[in-house]
Amino acid sequence: MSPREHCIQEEHPLAELFRLSADSAELERFLRIVREHLGMDVAFISRFQALERVLDHVDAGSRGPLYPGQRIPLSEGYCLKVVEGELPQFIPDTSRNALAQAIPATRSIPIGSHLSVPIVMEDHSVYGTLCCFSHQPNHSLGERDMRVLRAFAEFLAVHFDAAARVERDKVVAGEQILSAMERDAPRVVYQPVYEIAGLRLHGFECLSRFDVDPRRPPDQWFRAAQEAGMGLELEIHAIEKALAALPQFPAGPCINLSCSPELILSGRLSALVAQESALARIVLEVTEHSIVRDYAALADALAPLRARGVQLAVDDAGAGYSSMRHILSLEPDIIKLDMTLTRRIDEENRRKALAKGLTSFAHEIGCLVVAEGVETPGELETLARLEVDCAQGYYLDMPLELAEALRRCTGARDRPHAQPR
Repeated sequence: MSPREHCIQEEHPLAELFRLSADSAELERFLRIVREHLGMDVAFISRFQALERVLDHVDAGSRGPLYPGQRIPLSEGYCLKVVEGELPQFIPDTSRNALAQAIPATRSIPIGSHLSVPIVMEDHSVYGTLCCFSHQPNHSLGERDMRVLRAFAEFLAVHFDAAARVERDKVVAGEQILSAMERDAPRVVYQPVYEIAGLRLHGFECLSRFDVDPRRPPDQWFRAAQEAGMGLELEIHAIEKALAALPQFPAGPCINLSCSPELILSGRLSALVAQESALARIVLEVTEHSIVRDYAALADALAPLRARGVQLAVDDAGAGYSSMRHILSLEPDIIKLDMTLTRRIDEENRRKALAKGLTSFAHEIGCLVVAEGVETPGELETLARLEVDCAQGYYLDMPLELAEALRRCTGARDRPHAQPR
């Protein structure tokens, strides 16, 4: 078993010190621990590139010539010479090493004692070095200190290996997203939304379906795109496909589009809908799970669209506390009750009470209420008694291909809808 494998499988006594995140501040705190533990003046992580090394992280007891982000030719200094074996990893007194004395930095910084170990990745490549030095010779340093420094370097290698895997996964995910869009994914399907009173067609929620590899649910595709830095591109592509079909729908039914706060704030959404003549039939759904950091900015970005007739819905209401902040801050036209609230609402009084409260509140502020995920006649009947306005779900209708959705607009269907009592 290699030292790295040993570090991964058996917890080191100092393991708590090495619970790293990608946060730069965490790595610099880590360096401070290394420096203070060894009693040195400066500690830094040097990342090797083709012709230079980059000091991504530096911790020093006082200000000096080294700083984070500094680029130094590989041929200069100690790091590459240590990795190539020209210099020892452990130099307690640089005045007694002729090669160290020949390095200009030894006198200009100055460097009195120096410790450096390579950070070796899982594929045996050298990431760079973990280095410490003091301005004065330190004859108290010994092999035990070097073992500690090597242990720190092992944990750094584990961290950088994990970060490298994340970056590789992002590249693969990005390639998958591009390939899916080139193959015309996603396919848009249309989930009918019905008015509960009389079960008249109210509109459609546009949903994405991915018929390409790797096979996974739509939410995982969009999450992968977000993590790969392509979330807006995939979201825009799906919205463009949905909007392209809007002219085929007759006047009346609205089209609901899921839309992230990031897309709204980017300004790119306005360009998407600028050419649409039926803006009053477009409903933008912002999910309860969307993180909104600046409600005022989001409301300002939505204002021009809403002035032209675009409606706003808060999706997944009742799934968490964020929905109420969305509702109070964004003043939506529609509130959609999450399916976790709708499910078994006819059997559980707590769900019924919460749905009743949300519906009364919504009507008080002039919002339409839509219940998602209706799957049984009992659920539909209960929602009708609670005066919920509209509903969607498999009991009422399945997500439809475009041709079948257009048939629904004419009143044609293959099976009758259930009727609430």
